[in-house]
Amino acid sequence: MPVYRDSAVVLRVTKLGEADRIVTLLTRRTGKVRAVAKGVRRTRSKFGARLEPFSHVDLQLYAGRNLDIVTQAETLDPFGATLAADYPRYTCATAIAETAERLAAEEREPALRLYLLAVSALRALTEPTRVPTLVLDAFLLRAMVLAGWAPALRECARCGRPGPHGAFHVASGGALCADCRLSSSGVVRPAPATIDLMCALTEGAWTVADASESSHRREASGLVAALLQWHLERGLRSLPMVDREVRA
Repeated sequence: MPVYRDSAVVLRVTKLGEADRIVTLLTRRTGKVRAVAKGVRRTRSKFGARLEPFSHVDLQLYAGRNLDIVTQAETLDPFGATLAADYPRYTCATAIAETAERLAAEEREPALRLYLLAVSALRALTEPTRVPTLVLDAFLLRAMVLAGWAPALRECARCGRPGPHGAFHVASGGALCADCRLSSSGVVRPAPATIDLMCALTEGAWTVADASESSHRREASGLVAALLQWHLERGLRSLPMVDREVRA
């Protein structure tokens, strides 16, 4: 079997037999990969601790017919240990990992930008000055942009009329002008500062995002989650578990 190396983020692990695990990886060059890590649940495993969720690792693998096999693992960034010790950050990391796995739907289809975005988000989550939910919402918004689902925030989602617009319609993909909202049900009217926050998170304007109020952060989180789950056509199991208390 051919051998290859790649860097990866560990998205998920599941038990296999008495001592092995199946690890779901988002790799830099190969995209999403599922691989067997043999013997990693034994206490004497050489690299079991390096293959925990959210770890950023350099791997050597054998390419198998159905599942690859991990033969070496070296830590690049030990995100997992830091995030596991902080519940709000852990729940946000779980939502990031689940979203990345869902968006990288096809195995072995390169997804470099998604990989880089996931690594950047997990790194930001380990920074004590970052508010975890802001990092999560920034990741979700940018992941939607990569998937071709960029929300319309500064223009009408239907006709493209420049805004700002006061109405927001999840099923239409964002803001609606006064004319287009008349034919839409389920329209909400978020605070203008909420839309400004969503724009800031999408564009990486962290000075604006960090200065936002908690009420606008909660409202933005609700809109972001609704948009993502609308596009995915089903909910994310991890999102209800996210701790929405504002912390720096």
